Formats: sequence, C-alpha cells, structure tokens
Amino acid sequence: MDASRPSGLNTNPLTLTSYIIEEQRNYKEASGDFTLLMQSIQTACKFIASKVKKAGIANLYGLAGAENTSGDQVKKLDVIANEVFINCLLSSKKVAVMISEENEKPIEIPVEDQGNYFIAFDPLDGSSNIDANVSIGSIFSIWRRKSDPHTPITEADWQRNGSDILAAGYCLYGSSTHFLLATQGKVSIFTLDPSLGEFILSHNNVKIPNGKDKKKIYSINEGNAMIWEAATTEYINTLKFPKSGSPYSLRYIGSMVADVHRTILYGGIFLYPGDTKSPEGKLRVLYECFPMAFILEQCGGHCVTGTMRLLDIEVKKPHQRTGIILGSPDDISAVQTIYDKHRK
Repeated sequence: MDASRPSGLNTNPLTLTSYIIEEQRNYKEASGDFTLLMQSIQTACKFIASKVKKAGIANLYGLAGAENTSGDQVKKLDVIANEVFINCLLSSKKVAVMISEENEKPIEIPVEDQGNYFIAFDPLDGSSNIDANVSIGSIFSIWRRKSDPHTPITEADWQRNGSDILAAGYCLYGSSTHFLLATQGKVSIFTLDPSLGEFILSHNNVKIPNGKDKKKIYSINEGNAMIWEAATTEYINTLKFPKSGSPYSLRYIGSMVADVHRTILYGGIFLYPGDTKSPEGKLRVLYECFPMAFILEQCGGHCVTGTMRLLDIEVKKPHQRTGIILGSPDDISAVQTIYDKHRK
C-alpha cells in the first residue's frame, strides 16, 4: 500500500452505471437499452434527492391540494418526484408503458418514441413523513414488454405477475442516499457521493441475515391491532411473548422503503397484512409489493401475502392492492405456519 495514501480511501470506486455495464457483459443479447433506462432512473433519483435535502428551505413541505389514485393527500414533493420520473423515463425512449402511483391510468408512450420496457414506480413512497424529515424513497420494477416493438400497447404489457421481472429497486433518501438494485440472483447497494454526483458501490451481493445471524426485529403498524386477523394477532403475540428466549423488538418507521431497507440489512420481518377493514391489503402490487418481493427473493429472503407467494399474484388493475409479509426465511416460515393453520 502507498504510505502517502490515507488509510481506507477508495481510489477505485465502482459507479452504478459501470456496474450495470459490467453485469450486462454476461448477456450476449444485451443491447445497452437497459443501461440507458437505468441511467434515466438514476437521474430522476439524484434530482429528487437534491430536492428532499432542500425541502425545508425551498418551501417544498406541505400539501399540493389534491389526492392521488389511492386517496392519499398529495404532497408538493410527490408532484415534483412524479414529474421528474416521467420526464426522465420519456427522454430515455426505452419505455413502452409506465404506471405511477400518482396517475390513474397507465401512461402509454407514442409508438414512435417507444422502447421495449414496462416500468411501474412509486415516485415518492412514505411522503406523509416528509414534513417530519423521516427517510422516504422511490420504488420501481421493470419488465420487458410483451407486445411487438413500435406497436400499440396492449393490457397484457402491464397485466403481469412478478415471475418475469427483469430488475427492481429503490432509492432511499435519508442521512445518505442509497440506491438498491436487484437483478436476477444479485442485490447491490450504491451510495450517492455528493462530491462526485455518482452512486458508488457500497454493499455488494447483499444477503438478508437468517437464523442466528439476524436481529430479532419485527415491523408492523401496531395501531391496527384492533382490526388484525386472528392469524396476525397470534403470530405477533409469539414474538412479544415467546415461550422461551427473548422477545422480538418492534421497529416501525411507517415509510416502507426505510422499514424494508432495515429488514434487508439486519434481518427479521416486516408485515403489512390484510385485515378485517381491508381484507385485500392496502399496499399496491405493481409498484410497492412486487419490487420489494423481487428484491427479497434475490437476496435470499421470502415474501408472501399470507396465502401465497406474492410474486405469483396476477395483476388485473393498475392500482391493485395486497397484503405483504417479507423477511428472513425462518421468520416467514413461522408466520406462514400460523396463517396456514387459521385457513384450515
């Protein structure tokens, strides 16, 4: 080692773009389109990260005076994040159709500007926490279109299940900005270096801890306990009042990206199940649950609805909802056993 170089200084940083190019060398059919698509997503996330950091002094806190397709109050940053995501994706000319939480209908790209991908995204998840300076994020999932290139879009292009997702990820805006990318069999995390304006690889080939390696953490909105299904109540009680050993600790931020990020790094379980008030669940399949389920499976975890593998859901509506339970394999096995017992 060069004695003149400070210890721990990385002089060979691997950027997200370089990482994607390197990964695509493993695919003979790679055209470079995916790299350009991911470049547009990166740009959108960098823009949003900049606005989140300046929200308080740029008068970007507060409501925009509208509701989105899910009935949630739209924040000013919701509007900005959605516009920049759409514009960046349009400029890439690699997308055929996109679905956003903030738009009621699928956004179909004119035939002359179409690409080969379908992307679903939540431009700013957890936006109810913006004014409290709590971590929030952007979530996305990517499929290859089913219809022929440069032809009108069909419903089959977006009425999908999660089995053929090409890639998914999220960008977490917190004390630092993390970009997690999951491709088939691999999950890596990149951290935005503000001085370079680049996402730099910081966590390679991430695997969710399991067994003795994981932390005993559960994450659920306890405020819904009154309307939980019996299976949920029984499972949570096994964590809080175990017959042996120490109980699990509750950690719930209320921002899905932040809660799932912690679960991936530390292990444990995250639950947002259906309940007696919302039997079908509240989180949206295409741009919240599918991406997270894909990510969890690629890093060695599991994701279920309580009745089935989540990625096997067949989507029929753009904003279809479901319950979701994800985490370390042994935790998912335990909760599934209880749910199965209650279905008999």
